[in-house]
Amino acid sequence: MAAFASDSGFSRDRAYTIRVWATRIVIYSLLIVVAFFMLFPFIYMVTTSLKTANDVFHSPPRLFPYSPVTTVYNNEVVPLYNIGGKALVLAEEGIRFDFFTTADRINTEAARQSEILVQLPADTATATGATVTVGDDDYEVYMVTLPDGSTQELLRAYSGGLGRFVDPNDASVEAFANVRTAEQAEVVQFNWENYNAVLTLNNLNRSLINTAVVTLLVTIGQVITSLLGGYAFSRMNFRGKDAVFLVYLGTIMIPFVVLIIPLYQLMVMIGWQDRLASLILPWIFTAYGTFLMRQFFITIPKDLEEAALLDGLSRLGILLRVFVPLSGAAIATQAIITFLYAWNSFIWPLIIIGDSPIENHVVTLSLNTLKNAAASEPNLVLTGAAVVILPPLILFILAQRYFVEGIANTGMK
Repeated sequence: MAAFASDSGFSRDRAYTIRVWATRIVIYSLLIVVAFFMLFPFIYMVTTSLKTANDVFHSPPRLFPYSPVTTVYNNEVVPLYNIGGKALVLAEEGIRFDFFTTADRINTEAARQSEILVQLPADTATATGATVTVGDDDYEVYMVTLPDGSTQELLRAYSGGLGRFVDPNDASVEAFANVRTAEQAEVVQFNWENYNAVLTLNNLNRSLINTAVVTLLVTIGQVITSLLGGYAFSRMNFRGKDAVFLVYLGTIMIPFVVLIIPLYQLMVMIGWQDRLASLILPWIFTAYGTFLMRQFFITIPKDLEEAALLDGLSRLGILLRVFVPLSGAAIATQAIITFLYAWNSFIWPLIIIGDSPIENHVVTLSLNTLKNAAASEPNLVLTGAAVVILPPLILFILAQRYFVEGIANTGMK
């Protein structure tokens, strides 16, 4: 009985372990599939940014970038074609051919889609003078020599031009095929020169520098003002503190479109129109950042602050030496949010510096200009999009742990 009970318990434990692992496999498989579909547009954007302009319009679309294989023929660089399993080059175009078949294989609605039995250079088959009516059309009958040497009466379905393809190393090896539908030899090739072309087109490299400067200064400014405001509202007592904080926090509810006109008029009065200063100073204050820091500072024990006061530290000293070192996660959260907002800002730069010289543009404006300048080259447009997206994406990937930790510690939901 004891042995039976032991075996029964082992079987239950084993069945439970199998269920747990099966559940995990199913869940992780579903998560991987969902993650793939979410990431696929970004993956396709990156791979398309490495394609040639012709490859972008390939049908059906392909994920990886392909480039034609070329060789030197008659002192010229020409593409190779896969014709009959051989790598050949186009030597001559527009050679007239006649295409022959039987009456039952002719497509009466589209003769060029008929099932062709033999194709011969024009005027090489012998006309019999007879005609056969198929559907509403008459077709001439020819005596045709088949590849095996025998002859047969066939109908000429249609005539058309073919290209003559030859081996670049042996011109005696030749084949004939439709030039328009001939398959080019291709190989996977990443065209990194697209990035160099985009950076020099429309001065995008200067726009990246402008955006980096604006984003860095806005991020530093917002972090500093949020630290000062968060500490004041969380630790300092003054008359009307709660009312002021409520009004300050209420500014988050004001839509940006309401502020556009007065803010624009203010920038014009100051003389900051078409200047990068208009993208920095109006945005170094943020009610959201102040609220974020205040919520984090409330969680810090007051004993630390009182001990610092007894040691003779000023309010500013307490903030810099006690609160800031303990607020790494909250600061990282604020910095990431501000960085993403400043880097991706488009409406305000378009309004305030949209008509300024291109040297003052940020990446969002340059990307909008690139969309028009390279309308026929979507690979360059997506290259520009990749250039703009990669910096904030890399920052978020490197700092996502601090971002999640900061949100959790501030008690926000």
